[in-house]
Amino acid sequence: MRIALAGAGAFGEKHLDGLKNIDGVTVTSLVGRRLEATQAIADKYGIGHATTVLDDTLARDDVDAVILCTPTQMHAAQAIACMDAGKHVQVEIPLADSWADAQAVLAKQQETGLTCMVGHTRRFNPSHQWVHNRIEAGEFNVQQMDVQTYFFRRKNINAKGEPRSWTDHLLWHHAAHTVDLFAYQAGKIVDAHAMQGPIHPDLGIAMDMSIQLKSETGAICTLSLSFNNDGPLGTFFRYIGDTGTYIARYDDLVNGKEEPIDVSKVAVSMNGIELQDREFVSAIREGREPNSSVAKVFDCYRVLGELEKQLG
Repeated sequence: MRIALAGAGAFGEKHLDGLKNIDGVTVTSLVGRRLEATQAIADKYGIGHATTVLDDTLARDDVDAVILCTPTQMHAAQAIACMDAGKHVQVEIPLADSWADAQAVLAKQQETGLTCMVGHTRRFNPSHQWVHNRIEAGEFNVQQMDVQTYFFRRKNINAKGEPRSWTDHLLWHHAAHTVDLFAYQAGKIVDAHAMQGPIHPDLGIAMDMSIQLKSETGAICTLSLSFNNDGPLGTFFRYIGDTGTYIARYDDLVNGKEEPIDVSKVAVSMNGIELQDREFVSAIREGREPNSSVAKVFDCYRVLGELEKQLG
């Protein structure tokens, strides 16, 4: 499996670290915004080709699939370009920043029959997989999810603290994780409401947001998001169910009393990004639809589109 990666930033490197652990996978091309920095990452990971032009990579015959870790605003158009070039594609979350663009990507996937997967990592984190396995076994039902997504991003910087060339978004990026996960764990979302705080004068986005969801099973979800939080950063999920309470912090899990739960045997790795990439590669090799295919996460973007209308 010969893979190209576009977007050699903080999250791109997480994918490169995960891909190193997958047998039979070679990264053959790296696309970045600045050639010197992209070449440095290519040299670090032993990647033979570096470029700033995605079309150059798509024209190569040593690329079977592409992973897109580029700015959100580029995702939909680049995913379509990859499939037009005959390449399987994994798009980092979010698939798009509009409902119309999400529909266009699904239409292209259905037209080409290629694998198009979206990086909804929460489906792959061992912590959330452990909860999902209990739900599938009939041992646990979600009554409520309480989720906090907190960062301190009053300046346009990435996860490594470096300047960003694009602006992040609480609704179309960070809320997408929880909206999809809630539906994955509790059923189709049938009601959704949102409120947002003031718009930042320079970044042009809301820095605080509150979202409420209800699923077809009657379960509810309360999601609080902020770029203003000066404290522990990240996303913290509390599952309140009929047979227990669990708190998931990325790949780790504790019960409601903060007692650790061993999730080391859930999958072949404890790294959600690596597990996500393993699913992408396996789905292509086996000719099957992956977990978090564009079709499986599609309804998330319907909900985000409805919430955007509410927010005006």
